[in-house]
Amino acid sequence: MPTYITLFSWTQKGIENVKESPARLDAAKKLCQAAGGELTEFYTTMGRYDGVVLLELPNDEAAAKVALAIGSGGSIRTETLHALNPPPKGLFWN
Repeated sequence: MPTYITLFSWTQKGIENVKESPARLDAAKKLCQAAGGELTEFYTTMGRYDGVVLLELPNDEAAAKVALAIGSGGSIRTETLHALNPPPKGLFWN
């Protein structure tokens, strides 16, 4: 199943309600399950982004739906990347 990496930053609303984060994470896990996938890992980070989430979802459409649903809550801004493993042949070697 394709892997997606979501980088997120809290919005003002999200940081004001940071104590609700565990419930929001549970909701995100349920959204992934409903889309036929799984939220496999969650990390809080220091730096440009406040966290990183690894997702396994069936396709780009499911990833977009999950990202939009999570973002529509207004607590975080996301940037989602489609991870390719292994990289396509010829990208780094023949």
